[in-house]
Amino acid sequence: MVKITPVLMAGGSGTRLWPVSRKSFPKQFAHLTGPETLFQASARRLSGGGYTDPVVMTNADFRFIVAEQLDQIGIDPGAIVIEPAGRNTAPAVLAAALMVADQDPDQLLLVAPSDHVIPDADAFARAVEQGIGAANDGRIVTFGITPDRPETGYGYLELAGQGDGPQPLARFVEKPDAGRAADMLAQGHFLWNAGIFLFSARTMIDAFRAHAPEYLEPVQAALQNARTDLGFLRLAREPWERLPDTSIDYAVMEKADNLTVVRFSDRWSDLGGWDALWREQLLESPSESGVVVDGNSTAIDCQDVLLRSDSDDLQVVGIGLKDTW
Repeated sequence: MVKITPVLMAGGSGTRLWPVSRKSFPKQFAHLTGPETLFQASARRLSGGGYTDPVVMTNADFRFIVAEQLDQIGIDPGAIVIEPAGRNTAPAVLAAALMVADQDPDQLLLVAPSDHVIPDADAFARAVEQGIGAANDGRIVTFGITPDRPETGYGYLELAGQGDGPQPLARFVEKPDAGRAADMLAQGHFLWNAGIFLFSARTMIDAFRAHAPEYLEPVQAALQNARTDLGFLRLAREPWERLPDTSIDYAVMEKADNLTVVRFSDRWSDLGGWDALWREQLLESPSESGVVVDGNSTAIDCQDVLLRSDSDDLQVVGIGLKDTW
């Protein structure tokens, strides 16, 4: 059985869930929805018999957090790669593909953000399995989430085919306004873009060569001049800083003509804000009033509210609140 190499993207420092998520300690390393952090849950989801040890792309500030959190759940990293500067996801994806290609250019990689919530790991594993054939045939497989509301905060994928199996991608759609989002939801062949991709190392390198060749030399140089530091792999700074600050979507995916989409219809969230965390926790613990509280919080006469305290020394009380999180 051929194993897939997981590539966990863990270098982001979003602050939309401030103060729990902040520049020095972003949401992927926080305990938000369960006993494990989002990063740990992502690593565990992409582990086991079908996967190699993960490659983690992060930055210097988070390297020890990554190592510690993986150790806590008993997962050995294949590599913890330190990006010397933030350059978005395109260079990181290419660096991972080049690293893996040194051993086997036909090895499959599964690139995934480390801050998403996917409660049903078995369902996700089945979705990945659906995409393996296409990835082995030189396709880039992306995973689209079946929308359950007219969300304006996500980009969309338009399917070119019909049915439940892997489908060709017709096009990417930028984040829509409310009216357009409602229309796409009603049409039924638009999916949320989850930013999760399955491909062979060879396929991704060829895609960069065809659509974004300016990345190849600097990323190769950053790898060739990388150095090992306390078990981490530090990419060389000078060539890395010459790279554009661009997402993999813009650099490659929106230009490629070999994309296949696998639909994922189970629960998924990128926890993009406090409203998303409220929605996710309400699914875990349904409440007719829409009130979600933790052990250090109390809601009185509230409706559709999230109350949270991360300190046993701080009690939070909400009185008469509505639509507040």
